[in-house]
Amino acid sequence: MSLGAALLTVSLTHAAYRTAQVLHDVEFSMGAERVAIVGRNGMGKSTFCNVVTGLHREAKGSIRLNGEELLGKRPAQIGRRGVGYVPQGRRVFGSLTVDEHFAMLGPHRSKEWPVERIYELFPRLKERRAAVARNLSGGEQQMLAIGRAVAVGPKLLLMDEPSEGLAPIVVDDLIDACTAMVEASDMGIVVVEQNLHAAARLADRILVMMRGAIVADLPTPAFLHHTDLQETYLGVKRSAQI
Repeated sequence: MSLGAALLTVSLTHAAYRTAQVLHDVEFSMGAERVAIVGRNGMGKSTFCNVVTGLHREAKGSIRLNGEELLGKRPAQIGRRGVGYVPQGRRVFGSLTVDEHFAMLGPHRSKEWPVERIYELFPRLKERRAAVARNLSGGEQQMLAIGRAVAVGPKLLLMDEPSEGLAPIVVDDLIDACTAMVEASDMGIVVVEQNLHAAARLADRILVMMRGAIVADLPTPAFLHHTDLQETYLGVKRSAQI
């Protein structure tokens, strides 16, 4: 299920830590769209991120970006082929200013995404461009982490728990920026979330991961309509409002 030509095609049959298998049946494809992978803790979501980005290499199957195999390549090689990554916890450099985070990218910066264009998406970052990252709020740090990943011009942006620890109004700002990025480019976005509320606002399509497998793949409105699936796979009670 995808929009237009496949940007990303995933068919993972195995990913393990030593003898503990974590992923075993992760299969989907997507175009330049916003897709969320949701699931409870311990279901393999972060392992999936690590496999896609080459940080975890004990995996079997296939991950293709625009038809090119990524599985088995190193993180730097995967990044050069067009995968941008916003890791859980942001991982910005506390002693560097906002401007310095972009300057350090050097020749890897994309002509399509100059710093001023990123500041248009995140006006708050422009206001704080001279501030060091450790003095930014959690939301500002997340904007910086996303902006830094976008600045290299990825074809696919992978975000791990971007709403973690953020106020709803900040999440709404991130959603607006992500929507603008998709509309202004051929970029696809995969957001990995435990929070269904955030995932539903960020993505047009929801995949559910359970015990290392994709067990549901639905447009966001359809998934929100199926409260039985939310309760079965995510533990969301029928009375909860999304």
